[in-house]
Amino acid sequence: MTARVFVPRDSAARSVGADEVAERIAAVAAARGIEVDLVRTGSRGMLWLEPLVEVETPQGRVGYGPVEPERVDGLIGEGMLDGTASGLGPVDELDWLRRQQRLTFARVGVVDPRSADDFERHGGMAGLRAALAMGPEAVVEAVVDSGLRGRGGAGFPAGIKWRTVAGAEADVKFVCCNADEGDSGTYADRMLMEGDPFTLLEGMAIAAYATGATEGFVYLRSEYPDAVVAMEAAIDAARARGWLGEHVLGSDLSFDVQVRVGAGAYICGEETAMLESLEGKRGQVRAKPPIPALEGLFGRPTVVNNVITLASVPWVLAHGAQAYAEHGVGRSRGTSVFQLAGNVKQGGIVETGFGVTLGELVEGFGGGTASGRPVRAVQVGGPLGAYLPVSRFDVAVGYEEMAAVGAMVGHGGVVVFDDTVDMSRMARFAMEFCAEESCGKCTPCRIGSVRGVEVIDKIRAGEDRDANLALLDDLCELMADGSLCAMGGLTPMPVRSAVEHFGEDFR
Repeated sequence: MTARVFVPRDSAARSVGADEVAERIAAVAAARGIEVDLVRTGSRGMLWLEPLVEVETPQGRVGYGPVEPERVDGLIGEGMLDGTASGLGPVDELDWLRRQQRLTFARVGVVDPRSADDFERHGGMAGLRAALAMGPEAVVEAVVDSGLRGRGGAGFPAGIKWRTVAGAEADVKFVCCNADEGDSGTYADRMLMEGDPFTLLEGMAIAAYATGATEGFVYLRSEYPDAVVAMEAAIDAARARGWLGEHVLGSDLSFDVQVRVGAGAYICGEETAMLESLEGKRGQVRAKPPIPALEGLFGRPTVVNNVITLASVPWVLAHGAQAYAEHGVGRSRGTSVFQLAGNVKQGGIVETGFGVTLGELVEGFGGGTASGRPVRAVQVGGPLGAYLPVSRFDVAVGYEEMAAVGAMVGHGGVVVFDDTVDMSRMARFAMEFCAEESCGKCTPCRIGSVRGVEVIDKIRAGEDRDANLALLDDLCELMADGSLCAMGGLTPMPVRSAVEHFGEDFR
């Protein structure tokens, strides 16, 4: 009898020894004459348990983790390969996973990301087949009715963007996936591309069919080499299966995808700077209008969505817009993929409906701080997101709900800090980050961020604090109102929130 064993190939798991664990399992099994089918998957997202080894049993997949290479011999001797060694139990029954609603991430950590057959066996391509049977206009309206909004940070309704591109006249249209995931504490795009890349390609093909596009690009950050390899392998396999190229799935749709690797500029996460980079130019923000949906890549109508947005679309088409919209709260429909990071005990991926509270994410899923000290602050939405105190833990996480308390969902990053953090230093970092990453096109961002660092340094040094705090507030107002894009426009958010909620650190 062959033992089926699953070890993640995800780069987070590899960074803590997953490759060595897989090699050791194969070596020990061979030495003992045990046949092993070793499958390299993505990560389930329970990063504190990596490397996580799963073994297929009649009762489901049983988990062991974290497994260091030197523990493999002992675990196999205890019966790990038939699931009888003491471990975590059936992985799907772990409370941390059962409390989630995994729609977009349903296959991540479950399937072999290099296997098109495995993808189809677990429901892959059902969304594209449903779309091809509906007609382009009906697909657009299904995405509109689902309430799906851009998961990259802006929260713009995806279906409205698609409707605009579909209605535009042009000789060629594009679908561009923004995979330049640069926010601190975020890694959902990477995990999706490494763990279930075919889902992203399926979502891009649905977008192409709905809008009349024929060419697609995945703009992928250079810091994700494993994701580049995974996406290129998936594209090759998809072409071989007829999922990309001429007459996709035997239909009239012709659509192909290429990977383009960025050069490390945070600003290229902004859609127009990304388009400039794709065209071979320096990554600088474009003035809008015109919007990319009408004049995007090479001046043609372009769908620009991030990885999680596009990867959510197949579920919508396969199960229906209403089924997707049943998750969520208010105008924030469906699920969001939250990423717990920083000083947190149980860091990882949490996919659940909008409406979960910040406290449930940090304390319920995250288990509090890794240091064991009290939580003091949480930054939500990346380096341009607000710092929120524990008194805001009852806030429901949704686009409008977060905006009401001066914060944002952003890309779903949740970075935790304990009570040793100096929030004046974090405010300074926000301005310093903007100064470093600004494309330099507009004065409020380019110069304002530099002046912001200088003013905060004066405040921290005790130099005329009240006058400089007033000056800092004026500077933040100028940057928020006068910047060309969100880089300078949102930098005041972490600064102002730090002053508002943690004013004692500035005194």
